[in-house]
Amino acid sequence: MTPLPLEQPPLLGQLASASFRIGCLGFGGPAGQIALMHRVFVEEKRWISEAEYLHALNYCMLLPGPEAQQLATYAGWRLRGVAGGVIAGLLFVAPGALVVFALTWLYAAWGTLPLVAALFYGVKAAVIGFIAEALVKVGRRALKGPQDVALAAAAFLGLFLFQLPFPLVIGLAAALGFARSFAQARPLSAPPPAPSEKASAAKALQAAAGWGALWFAPLITAALLLGPDHVLTRVGVFFSKLAVLTFGGAYTVLAYLQQQAVEAEGWLTAPQMIDGLGLAETTPGPLVLVNQFVGFMAGWQADGGGLWLAAAAALMASWCTFAPSFVWIFAGAPFSEGLRRSRMAAGMLQAVTAAVFGIIAKVAVVFGMAVLFRGVVSVSLPWGGSLAVPDPARPDVLAIAIAAGAAIALIRYKANIVLVVLACALAGLLSLWV
Repeated sequence: MTPLPLEQPPLLGQLASASFRIGCLGFGGPAGQIALMHRVFVEEKRWISEAEYLHALNYCMLLPGPEAQQLATYAGWRLRGVAGGVIAGLLFVAPGALVVFALTWLYAAWGTLPLVAALFYGVKAAVIGFIAEALVKVGRRALKGPQDVALAAAAFLGLFLFQLPFPLVIGLAAALGFARSFAQARPLSAPPPAPSEKASAAKALQAAAGWGALWFAPLITAALLLGPDHVLTRVGVFFSKLAVLTFGGAYTVLAYLQQQAVEAEGWLTAPQMIDGLGLAETTPGPLVLVNQFVGFMAGWQADGGGLWLAAAAALMASWCTFAPSFVWIFAGAPFSEGLRRSRMAAGMLQAVTAAVFGIIAKVAVVFGMAVLFRGVVSVSLPWGGSLAVPDPARPDVLAIAIAAGAAIALIRYKANIVLVVLACALAGLLSLWV
């Protein structure tokens, strides 16, 4: 069947209205948000063709950071240039960010009350179910052969057993993918869309410099006014590094968050971070809004902290998470067709995607120990150091039951995420009596 002709590009007000709607209804993680944008931009409004949408999605999958927000920015840029990209990218994030901020404030102020703690007990268990679902989804897409399975296992062992730095694991996977790419066929691509503007190295450098300056402006200001050791500066530095080093979605981000924000910086505990992921799962917008939760808690729990410092740290974390997307899109999108046709880029993406499975598995083990067992024991490693493993004598039976129920509901019955979280939170009330 011949596709219907495209409509004229929208006015900025029309684009803003559609983008705000997507931001308010974008539940279900990246997969649900990408499907929602397809329904609005491609099927309902007919502003973007199927080929253009898939082209944009493939490019955004090659980038570090939140691919759904990058896709929204790309779509806005294709329709109305830089102004459209800014509108679509910001409105994709803003509704969920406001909700997460309000819920994080309530959590920080009253999260220790027995009733609230019991609700979050159930939410923590639900998060284990979400991670199990992510493992299933990523495994189906990423593990295409024995080499990918071996790479995923190596990534898991490198992070969990040998405690290698997260950037090193991602870098080694990308290097291996680059080396493998010379033995692979050149990837096929759909017909390219007509570019919004001619690709130009000068324009790309100008865009990268301008948007990069905006990205780093709050960080540089904090460093000059407060010093490099202030929590606000450290939050900005950390989330800027996170923005360029995390490929593979929100659950990959969690591995680096757990390694740095929990273990190295001590901004919050692993159970608190799981609570933050539970909040991000039940609100619209990208799952990496958990970064905003981490920033808020870093400011709230710092020496001399409180609401104003927490709010500033949350804003810094969000800005340094999402602002880089404007750099990648406005500077790189005009060149995206050539990159998408690159055999090296495709090989690196496949290798990193396989490593992501092992990274998520590491997240599952670490968070599972924190939620499903009432204690851990330390095991000495032959090469030095120690490793925390679950205490088999102290399982949390109720948490295990709630997590298993959430996993079955999500994986087997494709249940609504919000309903699953609400049901698990109510089940968590049982912890008041057991």
